[in-house]
Amino acid sequence: MRLDQLRYIVKVVECGSITEAAEQLFMSQPSLSAAIKQLEEEMGITIFNRSNRGVSLSVDGTEFLAYARQILEQTDLMIDRYHSEKPAKKLLAISTQHYAFSVNAFVQLLKNLELEEYDFTLRETRTYDIIADVAEFRSDIGILYLSDHNERVIRKLLKERDLTYHALFEASPHVFVTRTHPLAHRKSVDPQDLAPYPFLAFEQGEMNSGYFAEEVVQLSKLSQTIHVSDRATIFNLIIGLNGYTISSGILSTDLNGEDIISIPLNVDATMRLGWISNDKAKLTSVARVYIHQLQKIIESYGYTTR
Repeated sequence: MRLDQLRYIVKVVECGSITEAAEQLFMSQPSLSAAIKQLEEEMGITIFNRSNRGVSLSVDGTEFLAYARQILEQTDLMIDRYHSEKPAKKLLAISTQHYAFSVNAFVQLLKNLELEEYDFTLRETRTYDIIADVAEFRSDIGILYLSDHNERVIRKLLKERDLTYHALFEASPHVFVTRTHPLAHRKSVDPQDLAPYPFLAFEQGEMNSGYFAEEVVQLSKLSQTIHVSDRATIFNLIIGLNGYTISSGILSTDLNGEDIISIPLNVDATMRLGWISNDKAKLTSVARVYIHQLQKIIESYGYTTR
C-alpha cells in the first residue's frame, strides 16, 4: 500500500467517477483503475462497487476511506512539522442547509487563517444530501436543524450511517420578507396573515418529504408555492413577488443586503440547529476552527451556543 494509492481513493470519492479523478490527477483512466484494483487485491476487499452508472463506495470501502483520510492527514501534519517543504494544502468540505451564518463562518475562517494554499468546498444543498455527504466522507461537517417534527426520522438516518449530531443553538421560526412587504411593519405575524402571498421553499428532490424540508413550519392550505434550489433565487423572488420563506431569523446584510428583513412567526415550534460528523473520521484542525467560527458568528446575533 502506497500513499499515492490512498490519495487516489480520496480523489475518486471527491469526484464521483474514476474518469474525472484521472483527469484531475493528470493520469490515464486505465492507470488509475489498475492502481485501485491493485490496492483492493492487496487489502483483500472491494473498495468500489462498479456499474454502468459509475462507481460507489462499498461497505468495506466506506470504512477504508475513513482510515485513508486519517493516514493522509497525519502524513501531512508530519510533513508540516519536520519537512522543509511548503506546508501541505489545507482541505475542508462543508455541506449545509441554506443559512447565512454558515457562509459567514466560512468567510471568517478564510480571513483568519490567512492560508497561502487551500482547497475548500462549501455546498448549500438538500437535507438528505447533507447527510449522505458526511456519511460518504465528501464533507467533514454537515449543518442542519432538528425539530419535534423531523427529529425521529433524522436521528434514525444519522444512527444508521454512524453520524453524530452536535447541538449549536435554538431559534424560533421567522419569516423573511422584503422591507416593502405589506407585513413588514408587523412585530410578528400569524400563519393566516401569510395566506395571500407566495410561499418560497427549498426543493428537496426525490426526498421531497416534510421531514427533510428546511422550513420548520409546514403551513396548511397554501395556494401559492414555489420550490427553488438556491438562496439567492429565494431572495430575488421574495423581492420580486412579495413572497416569503421561513427560517431561523438570522440574516446577514453583508451577504444579502438590506432589502430583506425577518419577522417572528407566531407558531409553537423550535429549530434546534447543529452540525453532524462521521463517527469513523477524526475532525481536522481546520474543521474545528470552522466550528469555532460558527459559534462566534451565531453568538454575534445574540444567540447562546452550546
